[in-house]
Amino acid sequence: MSGAVSSSASPDRTLAGILFMTGFAATAPIMDSFAKMTPAEIPVLQIVLVRFGFQVVTLLPLAWALGMARLPGPREAALHLARGALLLTGTALFFGAIRFMPIANGLAIFFVSPFILTLAGALFLKEEVGWRRLMACAVGFGGALLVIRPSFTELGAVALMPLGTACCFAAYMVMTRSMAQRMHPISLQAWTAVAATVIVAPVLVVFNGSGLPALDPVTPDGLAVWTLLGVGVTATISHLFISQALKLAPAATLAPLQYLEIVAATILGYWLFGDFPAPLTWAGIAIIVASGLYIIARERRLSRQPRPTPPA
Repeated sequence: MSGAVSSSASPDRTLAGILFMTGFAATAPIMDSFAKMTPAEIPVLQIVLVRFGFQVVTLLPLAWALGMARLPGPREAALHLARGALLLTGTALFFGAIRFMPIANGLAIFFVSPFILTLAGALFLKEEVGWRRLMACAVGFGGALLVIRPSFTELGAVALMPLGTACCFAAYMVMTRSMAQRMHPISLQAWTAVAATVIVAPVLVVFNGSGLPALDPVTPDGLAVWTLLGVGVTATISHLFISQALKLAPAATLAPLQYLEIVAATILGYWLFGDFPAPLTWAGIAIIVASGLYIIARERRLSRQPRPTPPA
């Protein structure tokens, strides 16, 4: 989701970027809270459709107005569909998981995605990854197991769903790294939302009236209307925040701030649902955050080192 951002950003722009990223970290868990509050009779895929559909009707016109929404060619359309499918699957898995587990626990498991992304970059993008970062990845996965294990004992396979989200998001980011070099973040987000909507809407149409609770859409009323609207609005706001943040400040500066999501999720989870992480979960969260911050710091240090001059 990040484009190439100059490391020579001015202090004022960097500060503004940090504020926007903080806004994203505070807003994204609100979207998750609205999804968790949505009545159980509303299928998860219907919540996901509202989340991406609202983004389409807001971001696509904005992209057109800014002259950024040129129609993609066949190859770009295929890439958008692939990214949309990954983001759609990851979102559905996460929304499904937090119906049964605290949002902070789900986010903690999801935050193994930087480790998966590091390994994926080494395997598929041939990026150089040293033994220190590999060790940090192993330690981070160990921290995730501290969060997953008690949840798995209580919930079974549901505890693995945020791990599926992390895998989908890491693959999504690998694709985005190359596409973001050619497209503005708003345009990229808009077309990804269009792709996700195109994929999920026909599924709900086909299964309308089927009686299958997981796939049969329901006409929302009462609380469901407001929670679905909340999902759509906060999803759009949070993605505008992160797009603007990445436009103003270097990605390496912003990356550590993403862990503020766990703080916001813990506060909201306790306030709205009475959920509070157990001591073992806190230990896992601390290990995951520390490992992730180490990888980010290592990436920043290596990026500042001068590259050897090729021979004449």
